[in-house]
Amino acid sequence: MSHRRILFIVAAFMILAGASEGRSQQVQGRVLLADTNQPAFNVTVHCDGAGTSHVEQTDRNGRFTCHLGGTGNYSVRVELPGYASESQSGTALDTNASDYMDFRLRAVPGKAAASAVSDPKVPAEAIKQFDFGVASLAKGKKEDLDAGVRYFEKAISLYPTFEEALLRLGTAYMDLGQWEKAEQALNKTIAVDSKAANAMFALGEVYLHQKKNDEAEKILLAGLQLSPTSAQGHLSLGRVYWTASKLKEEAQARPSLEKAYEEVKKALEADPNLAQAHVLKGNLLLRVRRAEDAQHEFEEYLRLEPKGVFAEQARLLVERIKKALASQPKS
Repeated sequence: MSHRRILFIVAAFMILAGASEGRSQQVQGRVLLADTNQPAFNVTVHCDGAGTSHVEQTDRNGRFTCHLGGTGNYSVRVELPGYASESQSGTALDTNASDYMDFRLRAVPGKAAASAVSDPKVPAEAIKQFDFGVASLAKGKKEDLDAGVRYFEKAISLYPTFEEALLRLGTAYMDLGQWEKAEQALNKTIAVDSKAANAMFALGEVYLHQKKNDEAEKILLAGLQLSPTSAQGHLSLGRVYWTASKLKEEAQARPSLEKAYEEVKKALEADPNLAQAHVLKGNLLLRVRRAEDAQHEFEEYLRLEPKGVFAEQARLLVERIKKALASQPKS
């Protein structure tokens, strides 16, 4: 078959390839708030059994990954203040499988938020304001985001090193597109807790929006040292390298493109249902003229998020690829 050439694809270099590396059995999942269907961020996830006993936190998309250390029965329990905890169990049979769990947390009126606060010195009034802020964000509207920001700012004014409130404030500013304020709040979170991987991944996204690629790469690598299986962390780092590749001549872009591909591969190994990772992988495959493979990635994104932020562009690319491939002479 002859090489298929598509007008909107830039000249190619060596084809990106490579089989997935071996990995231990893992459990992936997503946590949503049942009343709003919104992702539940920074939820505590307990993974126990099958040679494993550790705690994870969900990312901004409500996702988590637990790696199991052996075979046997295991359980996963998720907890968020103000919501009833939920548990699921499974059986690890081999080292190549991957289980997936969905959780939907339901609010419990009047339930205390103190269990989510790591610092026992946080005053009760600050916890109360934090709880109000979390409840506001769960509603998902802009006015609720604004209200959440005010609650978190009040909580922080009462206790300036309130880590959970600083993290929530930073991500609320991200949702509002107030990048400088988000940067300040997330840097303060990391100053309070130097191992706050979620804050590092969020700060990496902020730096990307601010076109601070070097800073983004540095903080994302630091976060991945702490949480090496974070799908969102690898995706964000892949975006850093993808952005860097577009600022270079084709011959100079190759190392950045190869690094971007490796990161998006790791993101999808950690979470095959991370929709935006499929968009980035599709763009990378287009760059090296693997049009049919790119089409598959865009279609996978549309399957996962048919009304997502990139849905219109993905549909357009799928149609362009189909037309371009159909017009090629067959050998």
